[in-house]
Order: sequence, then C-alpha cells, then structure tokens
Amino acid sequence: MKLKFVYVILLLSGLLLFSQSKGKVIKVKDGDTIVVLLGNNQQETLRLAEVDCPENGQAFGKNAKQFTSSQVFGKKVMFYRTGKDRYKRTVAKIFYDKDKYLSAEIIKSGWGWWYFKASKNIELKNYELEARSSKAGLWKDSNAISPWDFRKNKKKKKEVL
Repeated sequence: MKLKFVYVILLLSGLLLFSQSKGKVIKVKDGDTIVVLLGNNQQETLRLAEVDCPENGQAFGKNAKQFTSSQVFGKKVMFYRTGKDRYKRTVAKIFYDKDKYLSAEIIKSGWGWWYFKASKNIELKNYELEARSSKAGLWKDSNAISPWDFRKNKKKKKEVL
C-alpha cells in the first residue's frame, strides 16, 4: 500500500512539474530570465530552458535583455516547467505568439548560446551555427565570451582579490 502511495505522489508531482501554464510577462530580468504574473495573481520567475544569454554587465547583455523584452514583455505566454536551476528558479520552455519558442528565437537572432549542457535539441545548435555564420547579434564580435566562461572568469578574479 505504501508503495502505491509513493508512486501516485511521484506521478502527480511529475505532472505538475511538466504541466502547461499561462501567464503575462511583467518583467524581463535579463536575456534569459523573465517574471510572469499567473492567473492567481502570483508571480513566478522563469529561467529560459536551453539558452544562455550574456550576463548583465557583460558585452551584449543589454542587447539580449532588450531582444527578450521586445518579444514577450506585456504578452501572455504559455510555458512548460522543466525543473529548477541551482538558484531555485523555475526552468521553463516558453512559447508566445501562438507557436514561437522564445529560446529558439533568441538563438536564431544571435543574442544567446544554445545551452548544450542542459539540452539535447540539435535544432537549437543549428540555429546557433547559422547565427554565427551570418554574424547576427553578438556574433558580430569574433571574440564573444560565453556566459559560463564570463561567470568563471569573474569568480576567479574574486578569488584572487
């Protein structure tokens, strides 16, 4: 009996985690993090799945934030929660304007990297390669630094001080 109960709890928590939700984008924190207002007037911070954008304070960080804002700020979006990140933010796949996948649009436009460490979506890799070859967005800079390398370098500098 206990095993059945545990199984049901795990099944229900999985359904909640991957369930479809809707909300209105009320804030864009950076290129890959937004805040939505849910139907129950609760706010939820969403970290975009499968993409990593330049950090605030990093070259092109403002551009990435501006692009994300231009796509979804003030709009109703549909999203699927896929997990939590190390900062306890909800990681989500976000869709808008009927069928546009926000992470894909950011990568296609050249304002973010395909986050291969957490994604198996090869289509996103191809979008990044196309953006690189056409020098779209941040790819105008042949020495663009990935956000994960930027964070690592910033951490090293702090350790030296």
